[in-house]
Amino acid sequence: MHRPHTIIGKAVGNAMNMGTTLAVYASICRETGRPFYFPGSAVQWSGLTDMTDSRLLARHLLWAATTPAAANEAFNVGDGDVFRWSWMWRRIADWFGIKAAPFDGRIQPLETQMASDAPVWRAIAERHGLKEPEIARLASPWHTDADLGRPIEVVTDMSKSRKLGFTAYQPTDEAFFDLFAELRADRLIPT
Repeated sequence: MHRPHTIIGKAVGNAMNMGTTLAVYASICRETGRPFYFPGSAVQWSGLTDMTDSRLLARHLLWAATTPAAANEAFNVGDGDVFRWSWMWRRIADWFGIKAAPFDGRIQPLETQMASDAPVWRAIAERHGLKEPEIARLASPWHTDADLGRPIEVVTDMSKSRKLGFTAYQPTDEAFFDLFAELRADRLIPT
């Protein structure tokens, strides 16, 4: 059994996709000039958290399936780093060439911020020749709100895997950036 934390990876049509949701949100903010607000809680903004890159999860699944000592064991799966949204949010904003709005401690759910964005996204998709004009196939604001609204820190302990020999590591900021680049290359978000 594998227990990843929030998974970052390309999955068009997936109802639980924080990475693509943030890419769509940042693209809308850039195109419309809207502020790029952190939607979550003060605990998530300031506390420690981690993620799981889908590529690292795949490597872990393969490792567990081919490592005798891992047979019939349960594992947490995380990238191997921890971060605070207070600095990750600015890195994401910088990647999109926008400025992160100051965080004032208020939860500003993406579900509310993006509630009327279906026609905005359709216009962006048409203007840039994007492959997916339906925002609901790319973004899941409610799921991102659930992750970023947590009132607790969330950190995944990989000690068990490390002790058994799985030493792969994925910097989470690079997981986001790689996903964003892939979404651009596949014409799912604007350049």
